[in-house]
Amino acid sequence: MISDHVEQYLESLRPKRAELIEEMEQYARDYNIPIMEQTSLDVMLQIMSFLNPDRILEIGAAIGYSAIRMAQVVPEAEIVTVERDEERYNEAVSNVEKAGYSHRIKVLLGDAFELSEEIKSHGPYQSLFIDAAKGQYKRFFDEFYDGLQPEGVIFSDNILFRGLVAEEEVEEKRFRSMVKKLRQYNEFLMSHPDLDTTIYPIGDGLAVSKRKNSR
Repeated sequence: MISDHVEQYLESLRPKRAELIEEMEQYARDYNIPIMEQTSLDVMLQIMSFLNPDRILEIGAAIGYSAIRMAQVVPEAEIVTVERDEERYNEAVSNVEKAGYSHRIKVLLGDAFELSEEIKSHGPYQSLFIDAAKGQYKRFFDEFYDGLQPEGVIFSDNILFRGLVAEEEVEEKRFRSMVKKLRQYNEFLMSHPDLDTTIYPIGDGLAVSKRKNSR
């Protein structure tokens, strides 16, 4: 996990972001809306730029921040992103329109599991980005893994959850079940015979899993 002073130093080196992006970042801070931490996002976006996927599935749109950032670095990609909170969904749609990406980013309103068939109809996908309810990561994986093309890549954010997954005991009772599920998910990814996975201890933890070219 990167310390605050190192993150501040890295932020000072980053190029100035577009006005809309900075407005979204401020909105997220003001209303306590979780968006991807910058260091994790930097790594994911760089990998995405190398992969140049045609189609990306994101589970957890929030206000559309990461979908727009992905659209910026992968200029030909079509992105399907899902958000169950109606207020955040409306904000995401508005931001996508402001960014000029309505033709490439499709924002769906609803529960990803309930919208599963519609989501899959837009596939197959070259990249899957999981950034929603942390206790449901394994279910998201199971539901949408088959829609990922051979050699596709799965990005799982927040998989170290404040470093708690590495603690022997979690003091806060409300986090224990979620931390347990994240630990199980991390172990599942690392031992999966059809995936090559690396866990990066940056931001709140980012797992990058590349699907092997076999079925």
